[in-house]
Amino acid sequence: MLKEFREFAMRGNVMDLAVGVIIGAAFGKIITSLVDDVIMPVVGLFTGGIDFSERAIPLSADAALRWGAFVQNIIDFIIVALIVFLIVRAMNRLKRNEPTTPTTKECPHCFTTIPLKAARCPNCTSPL
Repeated sequence: MLKEFREFAMRGNVMDLAVGVIIGAAFGKIITSLVDDVIMPVVGLFTGGIDFSERAIPLSADAALRWGAFVQNIIDFIIVALIVFLIVRAMNRLKRNEPTTPTTKECPHCFTTIPLKAARCPNCTSPL
């Protein structure tokens, strides 16, 4: 059982997932710091320094409906989602500019798509 677990843990997909989770957690801290320490103070200037997280409607002596914390979390989510979207968009643009090498070609006789390494067309059997 130990050998089987070791084989499972060392498979590429599990290791890729582990690295992704670790990097994602570190990236999450960076984004949270960007939102809390850089963007929210600027947003606070535009809203007059309103802190929604302290807003609440008292329900009883020891309970309150904290609607402000909910609104603050929605604002935080929208800002974080926007930042992640902009980062992913920029990375996709960089990725798109990379030239790709073709893996297929067109048969000059029957004009079907065939593998680049083919010596004979599998459709019309013509030599290439």
